[in-house]
Amino acid sequence: MQITETANENLRREFRIVIGAKDLDERLSGRIVEMQPQVHLKGFRPGKAPVSFLKKTYGKSMMSEIIEAAVQESVQKAVTDNGLKPAFPPRPDLVSDLTQVVEGKSDLEFNIKIDLMPEFDVVDPAKLKVEKLVAKVSDEDVDDALKNLAQQVRTYSDRAEGESSENGDQVTIDFVGRVDGEEFEGGKAEGFQLTLGSGQLIPGFEDQLIGVKVGDTRSLDVTFPADYGAEKLAGKPAQFEVTVHAVKRADEVAIDDELAKKLGVDSLGTLRERVRDQMKGDYVRASRLHVKRRILDALDEAHGFELPPTMVENEFNAIWKQVEDELKSEGKSAEEEGKSAEEEGKSEAELKDEYRAIAGRRVKLGLVLARIGEQNGIQVSQEELNRAVMDQARRFPGQEQQVFQYYSQNAAAQAELRAPIYEEKVVDFIAELAQVDERPVSREILFLDPDEAAEKLKEQQ
Repeated sequence: MQITETANENLRREFRIVIGAKDLDERLSGRIVEMQPQVHLKGFRPGKAPVSFLKKTYGKSMMSEIIEAAVQESVQKAVTDNGLKPAFPPRPDLVSDLTQVVEGKSDLEFNIKIDLMPEFDVVDPAKLKVEKLVAKVSDEDVDDALKNLAQQVRTYSDRAEGESSENGDQVTIDFVGRVDGEEFEGGKAEGFQLTLGSGQLIPGFEDQLIGVKVGDTRSLDVTFPADYGAEKLAGKPAQFEVTVHAVKRADEVAIDDELAKKLGVDSLGTLRERVRDQMKGDYVRASRLHVKRRILDALDEAHGFELPPTMVENEFNAIWKQVEDELKSEGKSAEEEGKSAEEEGKSEAELKDEYRAIAGRRVKLGLVLARIGEQNGIQVSQEELNRAVMDQARRFPGQEQQVFQYYSQNAAAQAELRAPIYEEKVVDFIAELAQVDERPVSREILFLDPDEAAEKLKEQQ
């Protein structure tokens, strides 16, 4: 076995490995000698078939296993002898003609590329300074939430005969939509209940039904939004023929004990406390989302080291595939998205550069969080993993057993569940040690995306 280093550049090593045909033949002979006592062949006493005959009979079929074992052994030797820490298992790039190798006519020769884990020191979590956005649940917030609950259970009563609809009324309608004079899929319904002003249908539709009466027929002219999900309809003008069957006004809903009982609670006081507790939980989760982002930003800024190129490329490919899948579901291509972005000053190539930067950030933070977790003994327990599997099973009623079996037999699937749990545990560990300054903000800012919230807060300074 010959192992020759052919490249040594930063985080990448390359090797040329040659395993002689004689070496492989000796491995094959040794394997056949091991199996000889168990072989029963017609014409030979049990375990007495000659090695040469067994090699001729089984040699080719066994050689694939011999080659695979030899490759794994040589790769491991290259890693161990050179004290390397691979970022992920290297894959051999075969140089020899495999058929010739199996037939014993050629040496086994292949190349391997090994991306290495970078060496770096992690920042002391106690030295990180991050901002935590917080907000208090006010009585006004609880009142608004109760009003929303009341809206959800409110009833409607028929308006007086000949009375016209108003914003907030519920109308029952039949409609048929046409684009360029042709009906389109999903553009027809009967007995459809619509609350005017709810924004349930495309812009302009509901506005034109304010003032209708039972029995009215109206022709509505609307235009589908440019970003409408169905590409064939996006930006197109359409006409809807609408027939009104019922017009109902919203009944008044009092926020009292009766409302609480409708919602399964014994009194309004109890309902208020439950709503407040629910909102507190929502506020805590929103606040945690912001502090997590700030921690990740701080870790990103505090660490600068070279990243394994293949690891970054694999992450980028996964991100870009997700982008392409989403575009495909919208009836678009990456090229079309690039042209659309170019109108805003970004080409498709520039978009890919942005996603590569995101991929690099993800890889860097993944390595940093893994190192911090490793240094501090953070692990995902079997109980935590089991709870995650249970959560997945609940998403597929009636198929729980299949879900359990899938995860129990699939180590890669378990790893996918374990990764986000591990990340959350490490982030929580850092948050306990870091210098966290609370910043009171409004409810509106608290529930913004972290990047949007940061922009809003900059504007307010």
